Amino acid sequence: MKFQETSLPGSFVIDIDCKEDERGWFARTYCKDEFKEIGFDKEWVQLNHSYTKKKGTIRGMHFQKFPFMEIKLVRCIAGKVMDVIIDLREGSSTFLQFYQLELTAQNKKMIYIPYGFAHGFQCLTDDCELLYHHSEYYKPGYEDGIRYNDPFLTIKWEDVTDISERDLKHTLLDNNFKGLKNK
Repeated sequence: MKFQETSLPGSFVIDIDCKEDERGWFARTYCKDEFKEIGFDKEWVQLNHSYTKKKGTIRGMHFQKFPFMEIKLVRCIAGKVMDVIIDLREGSSTFLQFYQLELTAQNKKMIYIPYGFAHGFQCLTDDCELLYHHSEYYKPGYEDGIRYNDPFLTIKWEDVTDISERDLKHTLLDNNFKGLKNK
């Protein structure tokens, strides 16, 4: 695996190394020792799989609040998505900045998302599937989100075809939002 830190400190794009032969390919998507080198010494306690039918659908921008903040590792295994992360860490030098990249079944890239980030994606094709590793268990009442089209962020999206009612109800940011505390 090759880890490349993004413009948002602590987040990484991960390229996997495929070993190919006439049968196909094999790749490691997690190695405890290699992830220790980027500071990850937790364990993955949940693995989730999402399927989205329709091109243009947006899911996000989601996060969990203290004390159940989580680290995520996300990979697209079918289709193509524009994946977006937002730094919500209080006091961060990149506070409210976002990073986006295409995750596809073909490019096999993964994104490592540290504590204090919101995450979401838009399907660029029909029939998209993502795998999510989580360092914390989902805790109802501690989840939250930021509206995908918040004017504070200026994220560029393709034509939106579908978004959940829950995601449309996320609060818009204002000058009173100081970020997520990790304590």
